[in-house]
Amino acid sequence: MDKVPKMISTKDISYISDMFEWNFLISKKACCFSKDVVDNKIKKELKAVSEIHKGICEELLKIIG
Repeated sequence: MDKVPKMISTKDISYISDMFEWNFLISKKACCFSKDVVDNKIKKELKAVSEIHKGICEELLKIIG
């Protein structure tokens, strides 16, 4: 699906909200874990994971914004 429908149901909003929470939590955890890791390669990957999920959160906010 390339376009978001003009009307979003309550059930859709609830699911989008859940998706936001999942991605926000993953982003936070990956960022936090990256601070504790010593290996620079793993640290870099965790930061990348955090940024990916942060981007997903921003896209979800645009949908419900």
